Amino acid sequence: MASLSIWWLIYPLMGLFAGFFAGLLGIGGGMILVSLMVFAFNAQGFPDDRVMHLALGTSLATIVFTSIKSVHSHHKHGAVRWDIVRNAVAGLVIGTLAGSAVAETLRSRALAVLFTLFVVYSAVNMMLDLKPKPTRQLPGPVGLQFGAGLVGVASALVGAGGGFLSIPLMSFCNVPMRQCVATSSALGLPIAIAGTIGFLISGWDKDHLPAYSLGYLYLPALVGIVIGTFVTVPIGAKMAHTIPVPKLKKVFAIILAIMAVKMTVSLF
Repeated sequence: MASLSIWWLIYPLMGLFAGFFAGLLGIGGGMILVSLMVFAFNAQGFPDDRVMHLALGTSLATIVFTSIKSVHSHHKHGAVRWDIVRNAVAGLVIGTLAGSAVAETLRSRALAVLFTLFVVYSAVNMMLDLKPKPTRQLPGPVGLQFGAGLVGVASALVGAGGGFLSIPLMSFCNVPMRQCVATSSALGLPIAIAGTIGFLISGWDKDHLPAYSLGYLYLPALVGIVIGTFVTVPIGAKMAHTIPVPKLKKVFAIILAIMAVKMTVSLF
């Protein structure tokens, strides 16, 4: 097992990398972190049957802090659709708690396969960049709650803030892309809080967890990654309002899919 002191350097570097893309694209911060943490936890010799659960729980806990920082940055630009957030919160929380309960019943390898399928879907969606019909609009409050519930379930299962689904769904309903990115950051906060609570509770009495764990939250990774994201999330959010994102998004999609596939292969 590698010395913990080495990881106090590596985890902030992971946060710097993931935080930039979380701020820039409103998507992928959690999905990047899950893949990176699985590689890191395997290198540290964590038990195979706990690696994926620890990565998911810790990822959602970091998103609590990432979302707060990102929402603040986007709100200053007036880009957050708070009407969407208000109508989606209850569904997001219920769905995320349900998803974290389901995750507890699945083995690490099954979770890894689910995670990779979601990531590949997200990558393909970013690559195709499909355009909606100009007349399509957001559904009413009931429809938003239902859709938010599904986003919450999926987010808990892959340890992400929901942007991989919420951004395409909002874009599909003709919400401008910059508003999609900004609003996705706000939607990620209730997902992250509910998911963190869910993984904290479900892992509370489990054995074979590494030292410095709190439920399925691995605290050294959480602290180190949050330090890194605090530096780069506002930089990414600021650049989202000044640079053309589509080309970068396609490159990012390819990198994300490759990382997820390699992560899953490493668990078999």
